[in-house]
Amino acid sequence: MSFQDFLRQDVRLVLLRVLTEMPAYRSNSSVLTSALERFGHAVTRDQVKSELTWLSEQGLVVLTDLGGVSVATLTERGQDVATGRVVVPGVKRPGA
Repeated sequence: MSFQDFLRQDVRLVLLRVLTEMPAYRSNSSVLTSALERFGHAVTRDQVKSELTWLSEQGLVVLTDLGGVSVATLTERGQDVATGRVVVPGVKRPGA
């Protein structure tokens, strides 16, 4: 696995874990981009939207477009992946 792949998988895990802490398990792409920066990931809002789309395709979040802003809502399966109960290739497993 390349370092780029490792970073992408970590970004996906961080997105899911941040959503577990949000009210109603949902947030918009702008807030999620700021949260990723706090965790040391320098990503653009476009990259965040791309990762959210990927997570949506895996059934881990539900995306809603509100006037050009993507709002992600964590699914039950997404919560299971965020806590390590379920493994999805392409998402880093949380550490012990």
